[in-house]
This record gives sequence, structure tokens and C-alpha cells, in this order.
Amino acid sequence: MALIVQKYGGTSVGSVERIKNVAKRVAKARAEGHDVVVVVSAMSGETNRLVALAQEIQEIPDPREFDVILSTGEQVTIGLLAMALKSIGVEAKSYTGWQVALKTDNAHTKARIEDIDDAKMRADLQDGKVVIVAGFQGVSGNGDITTLGRGGSDTSAVALAAALKADECQIYTDVDGVYTTDPRVVPEARRMETVTFDEMLELASLGSKVLQIRSVEFAGKYKVRLRVLSSLTEGGDGTLITFEEDPNMERAIVSGIAFDKNQARINVRGVPDKPGIAYQILGTVADANIEVDMIIQNVGTEGTTDFSFTVPRNDYKKALEVLQALQHTIGAQEVSGDDTVCKVSIVGLGMRSHVGVASKMFRALAADSINIQMISTSEIKVSVLIDEKYMELATRVLHKEFGLDAAK
Repeated sequence: MALIVQKYGGTSVGSVERIKNVAKRVAKARAEGHDVVVVVSAMSGETNRLVALAQEIQEIPDPREFDVILSTGEQVTIGLLAMALKSIGVEAKSYTGWQVALKTDNAHTKARIEDIDDAKMRADLQDGKVVIVAGFQGVSGNGDITTLGRGGSDTSAVALAAALKADECQIYTDVDGVYTTDPRVVPEARRMETVTFDEMLELASLGSKVLQIRSVEFAGKYKVRLRVLSSLTEGGDGTLITFEEDPNMERAIVSGIAFDKNQARINVRGVPDKPGIAYQILGTVADANIEVDMIIQNVGTEGTTDFSFTVPRNDYKKALEVLQALQHTIGAQEVSGDDTVCKVSIVGLGMRSHVGVASKMFRALAADSINIQMISTSEIKVSVLIDEKYMELATRVLHKEFGLDAAK
């Protein structure tokens, strides 16, 4: 008998009928003798509805009250799933994030998990119950409801699996595994049977929507066995995220292509080229709780320098505001931006042992007249910032260029 944590996303619980199907899947695992903890998201579209309601009152909602509103979506789902299980004879008990308690810091809308009290869950499992936990939410040290940011239910599931030392964490979604890229953009994309944590971490950080990056970080840190499966189809092994490198990695230079529309570029031009200027700019952005991704610095004229960097698109206006307020303090000639850009990336462990991968990527993009605005690299990835209108074309071009649509 194994202890399994199953997570079901918004699409998987998007209707009463689908919630009933989830209940049947959970009941099957329970009938096989497994202890089961289920983590669920809000029903598909519900979080967007709640966001829209809040923004009708405040364009930029108060963070504490925003969390109170957003957390209600998952609360509905856990109650419905608990009732669905009980209706087919399976004992179940639901918990909100703060009832568990999943303890977080005080960073509303982007809280980080600090500790999990697993006593209630273990007691219920011991009593033969299925435990159902609301994903995406927790409680701060002040006793306030907090949320973990979009996609946070994945993080909740992996964190619970780590705390409970579960045998496997199964992420059920509307796709049957991790693909070489989004099959809606490239129909020839292939499902990968396995992918390493290093590759999955890069893919998640670069825009792959299958798993949320913080969930992958948790899984890697606590060695949680992680599997991606479909809740909409029966059977199949999905994709296993492994700690072992593929012995055939030398032949797989690139494993996947990721893209991310949630990008905006900020330009700070004509600042004095002196020590500490980068800190003044980026430190101010960090103090506003805005993440910075790609960064370039160019030498300007007459002792000045130019900075460009990317931020999440939903933080674009806020980033512009804080930097425009700083403009005269740092002596910048201009603060501007562009929120019609996207990031496209190639990822693969095989890049460690092959040369010329980046140049092959750049050549392929140039052949289709796709201009590169920014570049960033790591040991196993190369990312480029391009005009958003070329995103799908670039993805198709690179998928074909690196042979990802070929048969295994």
C-alpha cells in the first residue's frame, strides 16, 4: 500500500460531471489499497471571475482582501469533491489551506510555504479517509489567508507530498504528459515518457504550463517522485519526472521548446555608468516584489549606460511606475517599455556536451526573418526575446530544426 498525493487542476474539476469522474478515479486508487490525499484547484474560469469582480472594485486590489476573495474558489471544489466521494461510499474530509495548516510567509498573492502541520491529515488517513485539501492557499503567521500565486495548487500538492513523505505525487491535468512543446502550436509534438528534474525546472521556468516552477523546485529539493497524467482519459503512464539522466542524452541535444507570452521589456536608458547603478534600478524593482528575468546592459554615450530587462507582463505597469518615480533620482534620460514581446527557449541536457547549439538556433530564426531582441543562456537552455507575433512561428521552426517531431 502506497501513500499517493493526487492533484487535479481547474479543467479536471471544471464541472460537476468532471468532479464526479475525479471521485471515481480517487475511489479506484483507494480500492487498490492506497492512502490518498487529493489537492484541487478552483473550477476552470472561477479564479478569473473572482479577479474580475475584485478589479471592478479596485483596479489594483488590496493584497490581503484579494487573497480572501481568490481563496474561495478552491473551497467550493473541496466541498463538492468530498460530497461526490461520500455519495459513492468513500469516506472523505475536506480542508482549506489554513485548516491543514499550510503555513506561509506574509507575501499576499505570492506567498511562500514555510511549514505544514500534517497531524490532521495523518489522523484522517489512519481512519481510512480520503483527505481533500484546497490548493493554492495557506495561512500566514498573522493568521491571514494567503495565496501562492497562479498555478500554486501544483506547489501545494508537491509540498504536501514532501511533508507526508508520499510515495508519488500525481499531477492530473488536461494533457497526458509533458510534450516536446505545446501540441496546440506544433501538432507533431511528442509526449516524453521521462524528463529530468533539471530539464523540467527549465521548461517550467520558461513558460511550459504543464507544471508550475515552484512545484518542480519543491520536488527536486525534497526528492518527491512526480508524474504528470491526464484526468480526461483512462490509462497511460504519463510523464515521469526523474532524478536520473537519460543514458541517450548525447543523442538528444534539445529535449523541448518552451515559450512564454507573460513577458514585458523595460528599458532604462542614459543612466550614469558608475558602481551601484544596477542595484539602484533592480533593487527598486525587487522591493516592489517584481521578479526580473533577462537582463542586458549596454555602454551608452558620454559616460552613460543602458539597462534592459524583462518582468512578468502583469507587473509591467507597476514596474514602469516605480522606475519612472526613480528616474530623476538616478539621472536616467528615459524609462520606457514594451509589453508585446515573448520568450522562446530551447532546453536539453545534451546541450552540455554539444557545441554550436545557440548558433544553430539563431540561424534557424534568422532564416525566417525573426529578429532577436535579448538573449540569455544557462548550461542546458538558450532563451531569446522576440516580437510576440512571431512566437508560434519560432516555436515551429525550432521544433523542426532540432528534430523533435521525428519518431523516436
